[in-house]
Amino acid sequence: MAIEKVRDYFSQWNLDTRIQEFETSSATVELAAQALGCAPERIAKTLSFKLEEKCVLVVTAGDAKIDNAKFKAHFKTKAKMLSPDEVDRYIGHGIGGVCPFAINDGVDVYLDHSLKRFETVFPACGSSNSAIELTIDELEKYSNSVAWSDVCKNWQLQA
Repeated sequence: MAIEKVRDYFSQWNLDTRIQEFETSSATVELAAQALGCAPERIAKTLSFKLEEKCVLVVTAGDAKIDNAKFKAHFKTKAKMLSPDEVDRYIGHGIGGVCPFAINDGVDVYLDHSLKRFETVFPACGSSNSAIELTIDELEKYSNSVAWSDVCKNWQLQA
């Protein structure tokens, strides 16, 4: 089960006890925000894309949308999301629980600038009813991200 992979992953830093599991689904930004009692934009949603011969994850704020022009400029190809069948096979987590932790080898993680306006965010933990609260520095460290990217639209930095 993917949540157990994530729990094992976080146990090496004694962070596994910070994983929250819910009685209800947290598979969408809205459901996760309700389960956590936080603003939807603080949900760190993880989107999976296919680039030529590899897959990448882009972690964005809950209110951000992929900007196709920015994505193409950054990755040099059109944004093509993985199909539901491909997500589990290539990433290692199913739809609704995709996260940047304990993922399959060869998948690069990018963090979008839309996240930087928050002190903490809530990414999923491998299941459709889990999350963990992490600072932005912790998210960067534990996601093993390769870079920050600016590939989203429809969000604004708070003053």
